[in-house]
Amino acid sequence: MIEDGSSPHPRYITGIGVLALPQLPAGGLPASPVTCLRNVWIELENGAVRRIGPEGESSPAHVKSDECFDAANGLVTPGFVESHTHPVFVLSRQYEFHLRCQGKKYLEIAAEGGGILSSVRGVRGATLPDLTALVRKRFTRFLELGVTTVEAKSGYGLSLKDELNSLKAIRDGAEGLLEVSPTLLAAHTVPPEFKSAPDSYIDLICNEIIPAAAEENLAEAVDIFVEESAFSVAQARRVFEAGSKLGLGIRIHADQFSSSGGASLAAEFGAWSADHMDCTSPDEIDLLAKAGVTIVLLPGAVFFLGLNKFAPARKFIEAGCKVALSTDFNPGTSPTQSLPLMMTLGCNRLKMSPAEALWAVTMGGASALKRQHRIGSLLPGYQADLSLWEAPDIDYLPYAYGDSIPSAVFKKGSLASLKGGLCSGYVMPAD
Repeated sequence: MIEDGSSPHPRYITGIGVLALPQLPAGGLPASPVTCLRNVWIELENGAVRRIGPEGESSPAHVKSDECFDAANGLVTPGFVESHTHPVFVLSRQYEFHLRCQGKKYLEIAAEGGGILSSVRGVRGATLPDLTALVRKRFTRFLELGVTTVEAKSGYGLSLKDELNSLKAIRDGAEGLLEVSPTLLAAHTVPPEFKSAPDSYIDLICNEIIPAAAEENLAEAVDIFVEESAFSVAQARRVFEAGSKLGLGIRIHADQFSSSGGASLAAEFGAWSADHMDCTSPDEIDLLAKAGVTIVLLPGAVFFLGLNKFAPARKFIEAGCKVALSTDFNPGTSPTQSLPLMMTLGCNRLKMSPAEALWAVTMGGASALKRQHRIGSLLPGYQADLSLWEAPDIDYLPYAYGDSIPSAVFKKGSLASLKGGLCSGYVMPAD
């Protein structure tokens, strides 16, 4: 058990039973993705890992107790990296779940005005302070669940004002709490006012929304949903060109329900990530591997929609792709914030090993956010983002599905959460 009296700003984490060290990808996911050290300690300095003690030595000699945080012989992992979330929404959508339980399909519900458009109505009717408060509550829960860095998308506003407000809610909701990678997803679906003129909506995105978001430094990347029910490859190309011209990274939702050609476009643009990828063809898998695109797999959405076609994770891994796992947290198709649950689905539905699944929610997620050289591991020099678990080894996290909550979470070396609750007075240290 973790002792509450341990230092909230320690110089050392001692008594580590198992220290999990995800390895940097040479190209794709490493053959041995996680190195585990037993009975070690780590030294922290200025919010980063300074050094790791030798195996078999649970504490350095001659240290003061008030400099230490005792891991109580538990498992220490890097803080998880969430690489695909949609946290800016107002209302839940359990009524859609009820309809799906009666046999309705997701695309049928969306075509009748449900789905994404129902969340759009909520966001457009909310104030920025209300959105910020909702996002902060969700980010707090992520932190309590061991997530120290979150990719967060807009996409339920679908207008200049509401997309910018969504990005501001992401920025302000994360302030002093955790690290965020904001993504502009104005091209999530066609809003009602542009139903008969979707190319005009793409004009608005490229000519007004993307430039405004870039000018205000509200987004790191642009994203688009390429699917028959959403946008075409030609429309995505326009969005990518507009974003790239202003220095924004590229992400894509593709191949969720059908092979759309979006994977090839992601490879062409060297996208930061290609997400969903449940229906990607073998030829396109090879293109993505050669282009170095990180594949973000979202098994929670497949599971929650009651579908049977999960992404071909093993084919991506064998082709040399970097693979991440994410919750796809959103109110309609994956309303969960549990990355350990995604690890479980990664193991028993995507045929990943527990070590591959842990790599996918740490170094894999960091790779999708272009942060793999400072977060996603606890090697010396990496940011001291870490979680402590009452677990004997890394296999236990996906094994104990639905029940994995860290005993303690540190962000930049500062204690943020203890036993599933945010620490009073915690403020994320500034860079």
